[in-house]
Amino acid sequence: MSLQDTSFLGQFLYLFTGNSTAIFIMCAGMGVSLMTYNVNNNLLEEKEKFKSIILKRSWFLFAIGLLLYNWWAGDILHFYGGYMHIAAFMLFVQKRYLLIGAVSTILIFHILLFIIPIFTSWDLTTFKYADFWTIKGFLRNTFYNGWNSIFPWIAYFLLGMWLGRLNWRNKKVKKTVFLIGLTLFLLFERLRQYALYKQFKRNILDYIMYDYFPPYLPFMIITASFGLLVITICIWLGDKFSHNTPLQWLAETGKMTLTHYVVHLTIGMITFQSLTGKKYTGFLQSGMPSSPAHIFAFSSLFFLVSVAFSVLWSRKFRRGPLENLMRKFSG
Repeated sequence: MSLQDTSFLGQFLYLFTGNSTAIFIMCAGMGVSLMTYNVNNNLLEEKEKFKSIILKRSWFLFAIGLLLYNWWAGDILHFYGGYMHIAAFMLFVQKRYLLIGAVSTILIFHILLFIIPIFTSWDLTTFKYADFWTIKGFLRNTFYNGWNSIFPWIAYFLLGMWLGRLNWRNKKVKKTVFLIGLTLFLLFERLRQYALYKQFKRNILDYIMYDYFPPYLPFMIITASFGLLVITICIWLGDKFSHNTPLQWLAETGKMTLTHYVVHLTIGMITFQSLTGKKYTGFLQSGMPSSPAHIFAFSSLFFLVSVAFSVLWSRKFRRGPLENLMRKFSG
């Protein structure tokens, strides 16, 4: 699908650009915090145990991600492993330091913009990265100008860890987080509309309007605030309809996120390629884009199949295939 598609369905699908990734990373951060929520801070042995588990999981994801990179250049798992590796050393800090860390990573990214041109090594026609498999290129891509580079994308992970430390049983917490998300989202979306209306200078307009890459501050705030809205609504729905069968199905699907991610990038991509008659390259902007209707139809079908598989799998196993493998690796 072309990012310039102006159809209703095209614009609807475009809403997921950045927002879905931000929520994915924020939920991962929340999961790490919830995993260690009841750990006794006075027991060094117990804290080291959980730190070791998170580190091993980060290595597992990093390795799986690098393997996937050879198939799909937009892989997020190896970055995800980087987020978790750093997060392992922040598991038990006071929660305000998680917010400070999130803000700091965004600031570091913006400082790097003045030192290294953001499109260094990128071919903007195919979106291939020229020197990914060199030490210099790999470090640059991983920490600065990759699709989901540690700076600034780990900010979502740290924000998620902060959210995981909150008392979500408190109605005031839900209301406050929701209102913060709503206020920031509306404020920065209004800023984007104002910038277009006033026809700002090109460089300023690009900074305000860019989506996903480069991940400038307005994009980070809009996607993070959207994540606050969605996560709060989901928690509210979970509390109110915890025994609702469809929601329980979705919960089982969520427990297998890693498996579904890998499957949709492998089996899913091959299937979509076969159905559309397109040659899969693993890179963006190669060949004619698929229509929004084809993407929406296939995505909906894949989602339904994923839910059905998750429900059936959960009747015999507690975890998904890859989740179970990661558990065996990390303990």
